[in-house]
Amino acid sequence: MRYLLDTAIFLWSLSEPEKLNDKAQQLLATGSEELYLSSASAWEITIKSDLGKLKLGDPPSRYVPNRMNLLGLRPLHITHAHALAIAGLARHHNDPFDRLLIAQARTEKMVLMTADHVFSKYPVQTMWCGL
Repeated sequence: MRYLLDTAIFLWSLSEPEKLNDKAQQLLATGSEELYLSSASAWEITIKSDLGKLKLGDPPSRYVPNRMNLLGLRPLHITHAHALAIAGLARHHNDPFDRLLIAQARTEKMVLMTADHVFSKYPVQTMWCGL
């Protein structure tokens, strides 16, 4: 199975793992499945860091790749197909990064790891990671 972490799950796994349920913690710890982080999440993290809304301890250019390596995450790059797949999504969510993650998970037939209830309104396979 291939899993795509949403940005919050990535960040929580590193700084607030107690926010993740046991199933998510186990999946992230074992490394037995293919786990991915989208470049959309790196983009979102960079923007929030630059705006002072996210404190990382390292610049995003070091933080993201180093933590991806620590967790054994593979990169998922944004393609034209991903960007264009957003057009078919209902407007349940206005966050452009989340909409792109949903489009990527659908296009790539991945399970989207999330703790965002709004994701359940979309036709995408999700794994609930919150408590």
